[in-house]
Amino acid sequence: MKIKVAPALTWDLQELFWRHAKEILQSLRRRGFSAETAADLTQDTFVRILAAPPAEAAVAHNPVGYLFRVARNLGIDHQRRERLLPRVDLAAEDFTAILDPAPAPDTIAYDRQRLLRTQAAIEELPERTRKAFELHRMEGMTLAAVAAELGLSTSRSWALIREAYEHIGVRLNGD
Repeated sequence: MKIKVAPALTWDLQELFWRHAKEILQSLRRRGFSAETAADLTQDTFVRILAAPPAEAAVAHNPVGYLFRVARNLGIDHQRRERLLPRVDLAAEDFTAILDPAPAPDTIAYDRQRLLRTQAAIEELPERTRKAFELHRMEGMTLAAVAAELGLSTSRSWALIREAYEHIGVRLNGD
């Protein structure tokens, strides 16, 4: 992604970052921000200047002062957002108490669609293949038991079951 910088911006942002990022971070920490939030706001300060360069009046004056002003304003914006959405620290055990074990409605709808597609795919199978699959997968019979039930060899029973799995997989993943 290429970021356009206004031609009027003659500041060396890399040099400003190396010289003043630590000071901006410390300033934000003194304002009560956590180390992580202060680091994010410091980085956002420089990103903001890259994305939206200052007007020519600010360029002609004090770049360090401008950096601190942007950082301060970003901090104020962050505090306003935090006031609107208060955060609550919860232990991992507390999360389990508020989690709903029921699946989300979209998950239910998706799973129902897949189940219908699976049922349709099973119905499309040839009779012997479908029977082998149902005995093995749904009845829980071993390959040897399926082979005995259908009067086939174990390897042929496995070939039928594998064909069923492949057919269902193709149908579920979109022809």
